[in-house]
Amino acid sequence: MIDYETLRLIWWVLIGALLIGFAIMDGFDMGVGMLIPFVGDNDTQRRIAINAIAPHWDGNQVWLICAGGALFAAWPLVYATAFSGFYIAMVLLLVALYLRPVAFDYRSKIEHPLWRHSWDWLLALGSLLPPLICGIAFGNLLQGVPFHFSEWMRPIYSGSFFELLNPFALICAVISALMILTQGASYLMMKTQDEVASRARLAAIICALLTAIFFTLAGLWVAYGLDGFIISGPINPSAPSNPQLKSVVTEAGAWLNNYSLHPWMVFAPITGILGCIGCWMMARAARPVGAFICSSTKIAGIILTAGFSMFPFVMPSITNPDSSLTLWNASSSQKTLMIMLIAAAILLPLILFYTSWTHKKMFGRVTKEHIEQNPHSLY
Repeated sequence: MIDYETLRLIWWVLIGALLIGFAIMDGFDMGVGMLIPFVGDNDTQRRIAINAIAPHWDGNQVWLICAGGALFAAWPLVYATAFSGFYIAMVLLLVALYLRPVAFDYRSKIEHPLWRHSWDWLLALGSLLPPLICGIAFGNLLQGVPFHFSEWMRPIYSGSFFELLNPFALICAVISALMILTQGASYLMMKTQDEVASRARLAAIICALLTAIFFTLAGLWVAYGLDGFIISGPINPSAPSNPQLKSVVTEAGAWLNNYSLHPWMVFAPITGILGCIGCWMMARAARPVGAFICSSTKIAGIILTAGFSMFPFVMPSITNPDSSLTLWNASSSQKTLMIMLIAAAILLPLILFYTSWTHKKMFGRVTKEHIEQNPHSLY
């Protein structure tokens, strides 16, 4: 059996990989959903955009389910504490996710322009809220969440929903929405033609540039305007999970300490910036495949930057830093992590295989002629 410390580290990497997979795969269909009211002047153009993601959007939800399930099973304390604090935000996230399939299915039931126009905007709203909420969550994690544990290890959250909407969290939400918009615009460039592809190209150019600007601003804020967290005492990565058996202090700019201790981690923010610039250049040169690859690389770089900055913290506490949750003190038992790892070793290759297969079978652009010839069999 793999030792406890290594298993905890493996699951930190796996959950990070699942979040990146979710942002890249579900990101392109959410990005397209946000862009539908803007890339289509008429119903046919909007149907082109919708049907570009139609074969994939529901399958992409598997990444979210896997990431949520892994978080629940691998880090139950994080799951329980996060849901206590982010309860309203999580409910909004679920409502948005429920709204999307309803919009997909009901939009085409009636041909009245007002009906379809209304569902287009509801689909855009349902696609916008998840990245905004995820960005707000990451922004609050970087600042520390107001929670602590009682003597019975019950998580107690002392903040409110509106306190989550602070300036730094909002800038993180903007970054999250912009990077998903870039992903969707890059995907539309690959899958469509003419006016829709042209408008998607313009959106990719603008959003890639804005993502780089806001990501840089957030990095400067973290370096000079935000307190990071440091474990001040000795830790035992193989000890049973107990978040109260450690000492944590806060210090300005401490989230950058890992980059001094492990200089190779700098590749993450560099990849995030270069991915934005690459996507901007590829979109300007009308190279959609290159733009999509660069956009996906940018997403991986940005999420890795957040993960590397916080390591080993997963959910730091601002009210009682000693209660902060890390990958060393908030995980399930060694046996649970091992069983989960075996399941992941079987299921993840299957997910990658069928995802690749569906994209291969649905390869090609969605054309105006294809939409007009199939008024009832397509969305």
